[in-house]
Amino acid sequence: MKAIIPVAGAGTKLRPHTYTQPKALIPLAGRTILSIIVDQLVEAGITEFVFVVGYLGEKIQHYVQKKYPDLTTHFVQQNDREGTGHAILLTREVVQNDEILIVLGDTIVECDFREVISYPHSLLGVKKVDDPRNFGVAETDGSGTITRVVEKPQIPKSNMALVGMYKIRETEQLYKCLEDNIQQQIRSHDEFQLTDALECMIGHGVQLNAFKVSNWFDCGRKENLLETNAILLKKYKLATNPVLPYENTIIIPPVSIGEGCNIKNSIIGPNVAIGDNTVISYSIVKDSIIGSFSNLYEVVLKSSLIGSDANIRGLSQSLNIGDNTEIDLG
Repeated sequence: MKAIIPVAGAGTKLRPHTYTQPKALIPLAGRTILSIIVDQLVEAGITEFVFVVGYLGEKIQHYVQKKYPDLTTHFVQQNDREGTGHAILLTREVVQNDEILIVLGDTIVECDFREVISYPHSLLGVKKVDDPRNFGVAETDGSGTITRVVEKPQIPKSNMALVGMYKIRETEQLYKCLEDNIQQQIRSHDEFQLTDALECMIGHGVQLNAFKVSNWFDCGRKENLLETNAILLKKYKLATNPVLPYENTIIIPPVSIGEGCNIKNSIIGPNVAIGDNTVISYSIVKDSIIGSFSNLYEVVLKSSLIGSDANIRGLSQSLNIGDNTEIDLG
């Protein structure tokens, strides 16, 4: 089985951070979105990965090859971002007829991936949501077999959202449907959607089953990212870096602090992730993500997402600051 991870998106909803950093490499609970996904799949026994890259794709490739040198990795370029269906079709030559597990690169799901891999039929990960209109939606019969999927329906007939995890056994049929949809210009919301190809497979008699995941974290927006960071910090508390005795500083767990940080005369936490080699002085930081090589002096931050190489002086309440930024609020 091969894992396909599409990470070609520009991440426009996380500007300004994604001007210089791929969305999948944004720090999260002391790790990155991409590393959490890959680690889950490696733990389940997958050793071959196909990454669909585009915007800032060289950073994805460098990161993966450095962090996972023992994995078999392929990088497929998506120059024109025309949707998830288009992205998956580009992997056809690499995948051949192997079974695949697709996990979208801005989505973290918690489930038993070993159970998913060993299941005898194709599976689509689903989760009940209050408002399914912004998601792909699966309609099922009483036995859990999916009878229809539709992308972002205005009047949903189901509240089971597709979470961005797809285990496909009938890869030949999937690629045929993707190819046909593109040739016939079948688009939903101006893009070639994977959802439409799955609907095509159902129409050709392929059995797709719903698999309810335990948790689902959509990391496409600042607010969701900070909420996910807080949840995962609590979950990964045993795996976070040990708290070192910083000068005249109070640490309120859960907190993840990178290597080489210099923190003094500050209060850090709860729910804070700090990258490597960051300096924080005379500051209060809570419910925030701080990148690497940043410098914070006399600031009060809450619910903030600060990129790498940022310099902030003065007082603030809530910021959304990208890489290589310098701010003086004094």
